[in-house]
Amino acid sequence: MAALDTVAEVLIDPDGIFKYILVRVKEPASEQHRDIVRGTSSAEYHNHIFEKINPDLQAAGFECTVLGGGKIEHNSKEKKIRVFGESTGYGKADHSITAEKLKKAYSGYEVIWSDDKK
Repeated sequence: MAALDTVAEVLIDPDGIFKYILVRVKEPASEQHRDIVRGTSSAEYHNHIFEKINPDLQAAGFECTVLGGGKIEHNSKEKKIRVFGESTGYGKADHSITAEKLKKAYSGYEVIWSDDKK
């Protein structure tokens, strides 16, 4: 059984505007969990991100639940990240949680979030 601390909290594309999901990863035996952020411009829909990451996490022994989604605007040149929007299929993620995780992963960046749709 893999440990939760081996699962990266944040994996997003280095630049652009793209969809993201907030996922709760649980160890079934202990009920311990970690919320992770995954985002990529290669996903046409939010569920495509989940379909890509879920098999590997399940194979490692974790249970995964999507908590919601939205969009991320990542500008690595200006060191800015904006979190906004929502997922039609999964609903709106708690962008404040996502923003805190991004601030930790991208120290030195300006990270803002809003409930705006665009």
